[in-house]
Amino acid sequence: MSPRFMSPMVRRRPPTNRDNDPVDKPKSETNQSPQNSAAPQGDALPEELPEESVQVATGTYRQIRDYSLVLLSQNIVHRLERSPEGPFEIFVTPENEARSRLQLGLYIKENPPKEENPPIPLSFSLQPIWVLLVPILCTFADFGNFIQRMHLQGIADAEKILRGEWWRTITAITLHGDARHLAGNLVTGYIVLNLMSYRIPLARMVPFLAIGSAIANFCVAATVQADYRALGFSSFVFAAIGALAVIEFRLMPHETRGLLRRFAPLCGALSLAVFLGLGENADILGHAYGFIMGCLCGLIPKKKTLRWGTPMTPADLLWVMFYFGFFVFGWKNALT
Repeated sequence: MSPRFMSPMVRRRPPTNRDNDPVDKPKSETNQSPQNSAAPQGDALPEELPEESVQVATGTYRQIRDYSLVLLSQNIVHRLERSPEGPFEIFVTPENEARSRLQLGLYIKENPPKEENPPIPLSFSLQPIWVLLVPILCTFADFGNFIQRMHLQGIADAEKILRGEWWRTITAITLHGDARHLAGNLVTGYIVLNLMSYRIPLARMVPFLAIGSAIANFCVAATVQADYRALGFSSFVFAAIGALAVIEFRLMPHETRGLLRRFAPLCGALSLAVFLGLGENADILGHAYGFIMGCLCGLIPKKKTLRWGTPMTPADLLWVMFYFGFFVFGWKNALT
């Protein structure tokens, strides 16, 4: 993320315990030269910021560390904080704002910043589980014949879709031909959604992927028009692959040299999609349209939230309800 100067933002400083506040250190300990400072020490000067301060810069820890040293060299009192969205911020007193921006501007002019793209951590998230519950429950209900004619009423039939049975584009996502088909989609889906969950909460992305998958099924029907039936969660999985590829592409540093390296996320995802989508009895058109719709979905989130990642909030429960409600709405029309 390229550091940037922010428009003046006044923030009231929370009360501190002066007995434990590091700003009360003796001058002999705090007036250190920048060359001897190994990390940002925003409160290293002997004076304390007032209750109100102004944000002058934001960036990664490494960038803010360098900016802190620049301000320390000019004896400018400042404070470092980490915003809820992830990046670090520098605050100064209002009277020092102009001088701080000038010094930081001169430093950045001589040392142009480079964008950084933190790698996705290799760990396991529980978020994909609730997403995958939809195909699991619907497929088991179909296999167990708990609902009569569920398979016939939910499969994507191109001719019937074009005659007005649009709900089949939704219900077909939740059905599978056999246990092997279901297991393959669940394993692949979990891996892709797990990686995506470290860029953005899945609740904010999967509703768009579900809608995109339904649109992909409709595009298949419009392309083939007759004598074509399909089902499976794979259109959703390929939409997730496309969305993740675009997200990573958007986060690639602009300084990356070479077209191959710059477009590596898209090339890798396309290769994976081809490898997974050309199996026996594969719905190649559904996979292709799903991948395209996923690429479009990857453009929806803001780049800032993708880079730093944001935790789930209570408001995200509305998106979760929309996701489940989307499939309930489709099956309600199919079974009535």
